[in-house]
Amino acid sequence: MGHRRGVSGYDLIIVGAGIVGAACADYATAQGMRIAIVEPGVVGGGATAAAMGHLVAMDDDPAELALAHYSLGLWEAFANLPQAEFSRCGTLWVASNDEEFARIPEKIARLAASGVVAERIDARELYRLEPALAPGLAGGMRVANEAVVFPPAVARHGIDQAIARGAVYHQDAVFRLEDHGVLLRGGRRLTGPVLLANGGALPSLLPGLPVRLRKGHLVITDRYPGVIRHQLLELGYADSAHGGDASSVAFNVQPRPTGQILIGSSREYDAMDSDVSMVMIRRMLERSFRFLPRLRELDAIRLWTGFRPVSVDGLPYLGRAPGRDDVWVAAAHEGLGVTTSLGSARVVIDQILGRAPAIDPAPYDPSRVRS
Repeated sequence: MGHRRGVSGYDLIIVGAGIVGAACADYATAQGMRIAIVEPGVVGGGATAAAMGHLVAMDDDPAELALAHYSLGLWEAFANLPQAEFSRCGTLWVASNDEEFARIPEKIARLAASGVVAERIDARELYRLEPALAPGLAGGMRVANEAVVFPPAVARHGIDQAIARGAVYHQDAVFRLEDHGVLLRGGRRLTGPVLLANGGALPSLLPGLPVRLRKGHLVITDRYPGVIRHQLLELGYADSAHGGDASSVAFNVQPRPTGQILIGSSREYDAMDSDVSMVMIRRMLERSFRFLPRLRELDAIRLWTGFRPVSVDGLPYLGRAPGRDDVWVAAAHEGLGVTTSLGSARVVIDQILGRAPAIDPAPYDPSRVRS
């Protein structure tokens, strides 16, 4: 049911139209909720535009894995959506040495416990699958069912679906939260419960909920189809992604359906400008060249940056805002916002509707920051 003239309030006001906000809008309207969407910029233009779009299960935290696995099942509905650019290239985690290779069975067991199928492959199979990899690698772990998507287009699709069901879109910013709604910068007041899915801008509206921003760089090449077939990551990637260092880089490249190669990944705390840092780009590329020397020969056509919001403990905030009856949060996903967007939307919206979510919402409860 869409918003009707004469109805003064909404069932939900969603702030933010990145991939998480869009997923929330899509699911909420599919459940019959009358919603408003508030976004000052371009749909999918924030952290979503700086995401690689990898749909991946990370095994280093049980709650993160549960949310990712739940979401990956939901992503199957997008496999045949043309604008999503869904490509089931699979993921290949590369072991640099025998020590990393020896730890793979533990990872496979953790993934299997959550229903994710992975296999250990020796060096011979590794090079059969990806002959362009640097010599001397020990082997790897393959997760054949994983995929990549184009996140801004998925966000646009979610917003379009919501609007088609009657959602009202406001290209404006929230000036402040009010007792039961929001005041927009343009002067309009919207009434109803509020769901904050605005990522990096969250602290401006909820300063008590800790969020740090991590800057990331991305590089995309011209079209070179067939150079790589899988999303490729080093097995040490999680250590880099979840580490507390001021800056870090890791090998993370993916083949796009266009034939281009998208190259990551870098992470920087306390870098507040959006300028491209050639120092960080060089660090990131040199890391990639160590694993994939062929990249040196390719032409890059674009470099860009973005900011990923990080919670106090690396898990997203999904639930009621601390101390607020009618304010909810779906934000601070850091590097897994694309993968977990669909599951995050259901975990939050189901709670708002008074339903039990499909997975335990407790690990993501924003009130955990009080302890």
